[in-house]
Amino acid sequence: MVEELPSVFLVGPMGAGKTTIGKLLAKQLGRTFVDSDWYIESQTGADIAWIFAKEGEAGFRERETRAIDELTQKDQIVLATGGGAVMCAENRAFLHQRGIVVYLNAPVDVQMARTAKDKSRPLLQQPNPRKILQDLYSTRDPLYRQVAHIIMPTGHTYPRHMVNQLLQQLESFTDSTAIAPEDKEN
Repeated sequence: MVEELPSVFLVGPMGAGKTTIGKLLAKQLGRTFVDSDWYIESQTGADIAWIFAKEGEAGFRERETRAIDELTQKDQIVLATGGGAVMCAENRAFLHQRGIVVYLNAPVDVQMARTAKDKSRPLLQQPNPRKILQDLYSTRDPLYRQVAHIIMPTGHTYPRHMVNQLLQQLESFTDSTAIAPEDKEN
């Protein structure tokens, strides 16, 4: 099954567990794990917060689109994207057409618990991070759903258990033909 499975791309809000689940999934599948934010940092020699501070969100998003284009062309990887990657229609097309997209759907309370004290998240360095997370979720949730082939709720079980559930769902994908979002199972 693993050899026939296309690359797997994880999308979802910050704090959904994309990196944690991605690493575990890659290990189970015997694949390379890539985090798009880490990739951008390694290509630029600067961290995401610095890029946001110097180039603004628009500058970061341009870099992100180039990275998503490059990474989604790699075979048999597990990719964790940044939470805002789906804001760009070009990114959504790259993701949806080049692999299996898994939306890790984390409620705002889960996001808050996991990100509240994380100073490396530029968008949350505001007086009311809960409102920021709620607003981002409201805007981005429809886009995550649009691009996703599989939707998995997070924050209710252990990461290893989630990976086992995800592996079961991935078994139905035995060729590189993507399933349209309206045909997916939750």
